[in-house]
Amino acid sequence: MSHGTEVEVQLTGGLLGGWQRRNRVATIPHAIAELRKAGNLENLRRLNDPSVGAYRGRYPFLDTDLYKTLEGLAYEVGREDPPAGAREFYDEVVELLAEAQAEDGYLNSYFQDPDQPKQPWSDLGWGHELYNLGHLIQAAVAAHRQLSDSRLLTIARRFADLVVRKYGVHGEEVVDGHPEVEMALVELYRETGEADYLTQARLFVDRRGQGKLKHTIFPGEYFQDHVPFRELPSVTGHAVRMAYLAAGAADVHLETGDPTLLAALERLWDDMVATKLYLTGGLGSRHSDEAIGDRYELPSERAYAETCAAIATMQWAWRMFRATGAAKYLDVYETVLYNAYAVGLSADGTAFFYDNPLQRRPDHEQRSGAEDGGELLRRAWFGCPCCPPNIIRWMSELQDHVAAVRDNTLHIGIYTNAHITTEDLSLTVATNYPWDGEITLTVEHAPLDERTIALRIPGWSNGATLAEPEDAPSAAEPLAAQPEEDGWVRVRRTFVPGDTIRLTLPMAPRARGTHPYVDATRGAIAVARGPIVYCIEQQDVDAPVDDLLLSPAAVANARPRKEEDHVVLDLTAGVAPPPARDLYPVMTETPKDTVSRHVQATFVPYFLWGNRQPLAMRVWLRTERED
Repeated sequence: MSHGTEVEVQLTGGLLGGWQRRNRVATIPHAIAELRKAGNLENLRRLNDPSVGAYRGRYPFLDTDLYKTLEGLAYEVGREDPPAGAREFYDEVVELLAEAQAEDGYLNSYFQDPDQPKQPWSDLGWGHELYNLGHLIQAAVAAHRQLSDSRLLTIARRFADLVVRKYGVHGEEVVDGHPEVEMALVELYRETGEADYLTQARLFVDRRGQGKLKHTIFPGEYFQDHVPFRELPSVTGHAVRMAYLAAGAADVHLETGDPTLLAALERLWDDMVATKLYLTGGLGSRHSDEAIGDRYELPSERAYAETCAAIATMQWAWRMFRATGAAKYLDVYETVLYNAYAVGLSADGTAFFYDNPLQRRPDHEQRSGAEDGGELLRRAWFGCPCCPPNIIRWMSELQDHVAAVRDNTLHIGIYTNAHITTEDLSLTVATNYPWDGEITLTVEHAPLDERTIALRIPGWSNGATLAEPEDAPSAAEPLAAQPEEDGWVRVRRTFVPGDTIRLTLPMAPRARGTHPYVDATRGAIAVARGPIVYCIEQQDVDAPVDDLLLSPAAVANARPRKEEDHVVLDLTAGVAPPPARDLYPVMTETPKDTVSRHVQATFVPYFLWGNRQPLAMRVWLRTERED
């Protein structure tokens, strides 16, 4: 969900538009089939018909996979090319939810199951009941906004009202083990105007870290519950929980103006970006506990960087932009979008990564999601399938995070082929971004007085230019190309239909280094172009990827080449001699990587790796020493 509805954006093509079409024609039909196969619908159906069989699945939060899918369907069934079977599935699930909901509003197929020994609300640490409610609310709000369908909203409000009665101002002072409901309750407040929902969201944020949650198995840090939110020294614990909590706190700030929340959010964000975020935008360095890890603890081959954490980071980033207007948050959003998020889905849209490493060694065999058997790379579904339906809903909502109005200015933060409409201004965006940096805006409708359009200049950009044709209907003075301190370049004048603005962002390949405290990649080089991080797969070089050496000069001289619908980079890499077999040799002098030969290597966008046979892959390579 996005805060604010003052901008309507329709994707009209390009990479993001293509992703949305793939979502409709491939991913959603695939997910519907997998949800039916996994028994998610039967878990609801058996509450009124025990003959259906036992509860299927290991986890108490499997209803959320239906909710996240419904949220995506709310967008897609109303479009011109709806997914096959989507409307029927949507209606079937909504009807099952209405039948399954308890008289007091409670809804959870796991805890309502007659054979389940645990009772509702008996295990808030691991039960995920409020997490479930959060995803139900988000699906309900999407259905109400996109389809004018209030059935889900009625169900969600009954459950939310129960929570307000039970855990509100005069209720038990508790929190859920998995944050998520906070941002959903704020969205429900925005949709209904009911202030109790906003109050409840604020209470859940304020209570965390005050001993209100019973911890089992993991300590308070895992749940971000060891200190109050405003006192957290750094992002910590379970990565998805952390980013969802921060996004919810940002929503509370957006509606209440609480400056203490914003100060904490800015501090936590800046520390995360400086010390805990992967080059790809991935968050979470530990498979153990699916946790964020220490500052600078960013191993490549063991990066967890869960796809759900990528989505949560984008949700947090968007809200920070809405709160502050700073482009730096959308810089991170864009990095995550094209790398840590996009890599979670296969090119054909029917297989998924759960965790997203930046390196695959030649002998690696662990499956994504740490599951046994099956495919070595992406999988069709998971026993804990939180990521696939999360991808679906976010893909359906990409247009909601392209542009926004702040301070009477239209801010365009994500560049893609689109039609953008505000109350009195409409324009089209034409571009092949992120594969090239030419972005053309054409005004279709404008008022008779001045308006301001702000364009984000990405932090990676060097030498951006802004121009317009001399024969434009309302020619203006030459436009400044340098962004202001907040990362935007602003164009203010009286626009008329036919006006065009062209932004050019140079797309030279860049060698990226790493902070010296990041032991895992100290002294290594990665390759980027525009917002895209690149990697080398063993298929694309005639030498072991672990022996490759790169220099900044080699990256600067890389040759972009269009291949199918994306751009690859051809460059010359050095090859180090085979290393000694001693794992820990005795050193008598400073080691230096030498080159035995050079080879041609083709680097592919990181988000496309793993669509071929499961061979070695690297984002970070050793540096070729230049004497």
